[in-house]
Amino acid sequence: RVQLMESGGGSVQAGGSLRLSCIVSGYTYNSGCMAWFRQLPAKEREGVAAFDFGAGSTLYADSVKGRFSISQDTANNIVYLQMTSLDPEDTAMYYCAARSGSCYLAASWYNLWGQGTQVTVSS
Repeated sequence: RVQLMESGGGSVQAGGSLRLSCIVSGYTYNSGCMAWFRQLPAKEREGVAAFDFGAGSTLYADSVKGRFSISQDTANNIVYLQMTSLDPEDTAMYYCAARSGSCYLAASWYNLWGQGTQVTVSS
């Protein structure tokens, strides 16, 4: 059974950095797409970044370009989200997700999700 597990969330002051990790178990991801999303209560899940294993390319939401970076450690089946210059508006529950095809930043394309890790940025 394939599972995703996020870690690395926490509380940080504005301007700080965090690195989130998503560990994949039960499958070796060397194709398809893995992505990071975030969600506030009563809000839609927002795509933040995605990594296309086939193309070796990345995709970012405009709101995080230049501040967030997605990367992967294929040997250990981990996908990272490095977040810098954090702003209180980045506060959310962050989820990693996976799909077998190309990358999109829309949650409806993904069928495998982790349980989430909370990021709180204070001003």
